[in-house]
Amino acid sequence: MFPQSNELEAYTCLIAGGSRGIGAAIARAVAARGASVIINYRSSELEALRLARDLREKGAGVLAIRADLSRENEVERMFTRIEAEMGNVNALVYNAGVSQRGLLIECSEEQWDRVMNANLKGAFLCCRRALPYMIRERFGRIVNIASVLGITGASYESIYSSAKGGLIALTRSLAQEVGPSGITVNAIAPGPIFTDMLREELDEDEMADLTREIPVGRLGCPEDVAAACVFLLGREASFINGHILSLD
Repeated sequence: MFPQSNELEAYTCLIAGGSRGIGAAIARAVAARGASVIINYRSSELEALRLARDLREKGAGVLAIRADLSRENEVERMFTRIEAEMGNVNALVYNAGVSQRGLLIECSEEQWDRVMNANLKGAFLCCRRALPYMIRERFGRIVNIASVLGITGASYESIYSSAKGGLIALTRSLAQEVGPSGITVNAIAPGPIFTDMLREELDEDEMADLTREIPVGRLGCPEDVAAACVFLLGREASFINGHILSLD
């Protein structure tokens, strides 16, 4: 069983891209605080089902559901099933995304579309589908997982940086649109977080060089992002809206 905590017990929280890494850490953190959790995944079915089983054994209400969030019909099917089995979503954490390293002149249109679809279009579709209920209830929480590269940009990361920059702009704009309806929209912009994605992109020497550049002397971990996400979802952050929280 989870330690007793009911901070988020009124929440039905959809975690887009929730099967592993940062998303899985967020799922564990919000479930531990009483939320019902929907774990969305696109390809990591084994990890998603294993995580769902683990959370269920600890007493959480949980649903794992596959959907390609860049496809409107799949987003609609996902929300319809969630509403039938778990109730309406009043908290959305958009963590889905893919990366693409390389010089811009060497990147294809297909690679551009792939990164934009996963990181930005999916956020648009999920927010648009979740908002009508939140607006009716005059309550909702949206937390987008962006990246510090969406603020600073980075060589060899032009497409990814552009997508995350777009997600940050969406966050700030949407916060102004729906704030009057009792909905907060914020983003977390992590720096280097030790995940499978980072391990796939960097070798050991590059990882060591990166660590030396971080003032606290370590890479972040998924639980660091999860803690920030729980804060932005919770009561204490109810007056924070349109904020981009850097974790670096």
